[in-house]
Amino acid sequence: MEIRKIKMKDANNYLDMLLNLDKETKFMMFEPGERPTDINIAKNIIEKSINGDNLVLVATDDENIVGFLSVQRGVPKRIKHTGYIVVGIREKFRGKGIGSKLFLELDIWARKNNITRLELSVICSNTVAKHLYEKNGFEIEGVKKNAMIIDGKYVDEFFMAKLYNN
Repeated sequence: MEIRKIKMKDANNYLDMLLNLDKETKFMMFEPGERPTDINIAKNIIEKSINGDNLVLVATDDENIVGFLSVQRGVPKRIKHTGYIVVGIREKFRGKGIGSKLFLELDIWARKNNITRLELSVICSNTVAKHLYEKNGFEIEGVKKNAMIIDGKYVDEFFMAKLYNN
């Protein structure tokens, strides 16, 4: 298992992993078949990671991408110190320490890039992810009521953040 920054040659593999995640979990934003499949969108995300504006880390098992962590950095000066995180790990590979390894690399990147606040949201019933985030220094800051509709029912999300003292 390798954790590394994404490369342009990963575009198709990355998109395939995201599409598979959409089928495997109800905790991601997109439902199966809803995610855009234009490879140029994936390439644009990768380009922004390569040039340093944002970050996309991937977990690979041989040639396959089995998980990711992405950070979209704030653009205006007033929020340039922040980053919004999305994490996903393929079902078969959960519980193997991949999430913790992704967060270790994230910490290194955040400190090097003067990020002092990382943010994410997590569906309140996703206790496994919530535990991973808390284990890695994130704290609940609030609850967004009726944040999403999953299987026809409203679900709430926790807003969580981690602050760095750079």
